[in-house]
Amino acid sequence: MTGRIPDGVIALVRERARIEDVIGEHVQLRPAGSDNLRGLCPFHEEKTPSFNVKPSTGVYHCFGCEQGGDVIRFVREIDGLTFPEAVERLARKAGVTITYEGGGTTSRSVVSQRQRLLEAHRVAAQFYAEQLSTAASAVAGQDFLATRGFDADVAAHFGVGYAPQGWDELTRHLLARRFTPEELELGGLAKRGARGGLIDRFRHRLVWPIHDLSGEVVGFGGRRLADDDEKAGPKYLNSPETPLFKKAHLLYGADLARREIGRRYQVVVVEGYTDVMACHLAGVATAVATCGTAFGAEHVGTVRRLLMDSDVRRSEVIFAFDGDAAGQKAAMRAFEHEERFVAQTYVAVEPSGLDPCDLRLAHGDAAVRDLVASRVPLVEFALRQVLGRHDLNSIEGRVAALDAAAPIVNRIKDWSLRQRYAIQLDRWTGFNDEEFVLRRVTEHPSAPMLDGPPGRRGGKGAGSAGSPAAQRGARGGAAGGPDDPGVIVERETLKIALQCPGLAGPMFDELDAEVFTVPEHRAVLGAIAAAGGVSAGLVAAGDVPRWVGMVVAATPHESVARLVTALAVESMLVDHEVDDGYVAAQLARVQEAAIDRRINEVKSRVQRLNPVTDPEVFNQAFGELVALEQYKKELRGRGSGAT
Repeated sequence: MTGRIPDGVIALVRERARIEDVIGEHVQLRPAGSDNLRGLCPFHEEKTPSFNVKPSTGVYHCFGCEQGGDVIRFVREIDGLTFPEAVERLARKAGVTITYEGGGTTSRSVVSQRQRLLEAHRVAAQFYAEQLSTAASAVAGQDFLATRGFDADVAAHFGVGYAPQGWDELTRHLLARRFTPEELELGGLAKRGARGGLIDRFRHRLVWPIHDLSGEVVGFGGRRLADDDEKAGPKYLNSPETPLFKKAHLLYGADLARREIGRRYQVVVVEGYTDVMACHLAGVATAVATCGTAFGAEHVGTVRRLLMDSDVRRSEVIFAFDGDAAGQKAAMRAFEHEERFVAQTYVAVEPSGLDPCDLRLAHGDAAVRDLVASRVPLVEFALRQVLGRHDLNSIEGRVAALDAAAPIVNRIKDWSLRQRYAIQLDRWTGFNDEEFVLRRVTEHPSAPMLDGPPGRRGGKGAGSAGSPAAQRGARGGAAGGPDDPGVIVERETLKIALQCPGLAGPMFDELDAEVFTVPEHRAVLGAIAAAGGVSAGLVAAGDVPRWVGMVVAATPHESVARLVTALAVESMLVDHEVDDGYVAAQLARVQEAAIDRRINEVKSRVQRLNPVTDPEVFNQAFGELVALEQYKKELRGRGSGAT
């Protein structure tokens, strides 16, 4: 079919687009054993990381929600793309030229809408950046930046540009480059004017490009330069909601800050684009900002993935909002999502009301760093805000303040912290009666059903049955369950076939399906056989990701495909590198388990036979039993090398 991407090109894209790099643009990945990386799943909310990536097999799998696949599958799921769109996007980033079946390296019929919009935004960002230094009317923008301590180099680093005063200068620029009017409207770069023609969305504004975590420009934020002209629209104007721009998920500056966030285990959330710039220049390179909306639930997920926010390592989220009433209100809104973090949450508010940008301008870089360092726990900030609304000089006011503060205290997950803050309330309200305050808080309607210590905040939950941790659990588990020694051996054998096809070789292909007792394991064995067997995998021994992809493609069942990806990312049950000895031992063990089952069947049969009345059948069964025992002895000798 014309426009189809050849299989060879798809294979090249998979090879060039390293899965750890692509997923690492969306998820903070950290080492988790030999050749394994782990992070918080981007497809569901979790407190303990269960999202695994194995570069050597080119596969990811989450043991929490069972999502898994290769690098193309990840891009499809994370961005809602079709298969060709995902391949096109990866090819562009990896420098692979796509030649389509039917001829040509570019085809309007096969280039995805998303790619067209991304390219339009890239061209627009370049246009705006050039206009900042060339347009006559850009002087107002240059002055705005200069008065805030930002020179041309800083503007270039952050990609700051200028939208000209003309009605349609960007529109004409993009149309001349063969973008369609429909694409400009859909991407939010232009809109219909009063007379029905296309006009630029941003005019006479400083413009900040907003990137997604992969570094693509997906929208813009513009600041009005004519402060006295309210007809020019709101002071700050953002791109509208588009197929690219989802402001509830985006954080300005996250593409620049993500490495420092991962290194410092810290995110500083500020309110404006210039605040992000000021923080980064002052040495607080973990600063990000929301894009024209309040900090919300979707932002929590983005921040947690950037931090790999789990109870394995304490991280911190610091809200450095403006010190005015609006900033304090924003901090209180952020507190609504506090319990969704495992990280410790803080607020850093400048007492005189200065935002980070103005603070840097007035007092220098050190003042910005000191502001972040002077953070206070978000819970404490919220409590002080509530107490400040009441008259603590009267008994009635103190009681009202205590009742207003109780719901905040009772939202604290950590039992010990909840108790300490209740005691602190006694001091802040001035009762000097800890017993009364504790009773008042714990008896409040908002108090948890269980008042005893429920465990540390964000404590680990039980691992999934299919996770490596679960496999290493009690070896005496229920028969057929994930902790059954026989099931563990079966799983390990399949992992070897997928991850080390060159070592498994023909020995694996000779295994009988009856060796595997779990139906799902037999289904994976069937997919391996349908892909040509491990012997076919030997051809692709140097390209394990391709081999795993062949096995996934060989099964029509989504549940089996998910299990294949899970087995392809799980760590082996050894602390050393997998070698021929380990592989031979595991293959022997899985066969020994099957022989044990057969021995039990034959023994039961022999016990039911009468050697006097049916000697021939008895002798035949007894002979089989002797042979099985001998074969088991041989297998046990081979299996003794397993560790």
